[in-house]
Amino acid sequence: MDREAETFQALADTTRLRLLNLLRQTGEVCVCEFVDALRLPQYSISRHLQILRQAGWVDDRKRGKWVYYAISKDLEPYRRLLLRALEQLGEECEDFRQDEARAGRRLKLRRDGLCCVGLVQRIGAAKASH
Repeated sequence: MDREAETFQALADTTRLRLLNLLRQTGEVCVCEFVDALRLPQYSISRHLQILRQAGWVDDRKRGKWVYYAISKDLEPYRRLLLRALEQLGEECEDFRQDEARAGRRLKLRRDGLCCVGLVQRIGAAKASH
């Protein structure tokens, strides 16, 4: 039962729900893309991704200097149901929609399907202010 408790504890944070929502929609995302999409510091994103990884929600892989995260392929059926519930929540949550819009813009910067620019949060924020 400890594993199941850890599953739900990992979901007990808004940032982690936002991360899972983006992964559910986009597939594989690197840390710097999350930083730009959620507008949170890298250390915060990394800490939350580590919690999700330890709880079995996400897998990671390193490619060059980037670390990519994806929803675990080995999720139990009840976890898949929780992800579907997250999808329904996303239809009602403005934060999710804003994250998705920023992620969509950020993912367009990829080359050959991979992140290649690192952090651009400040560039995006500067453009938004003009």
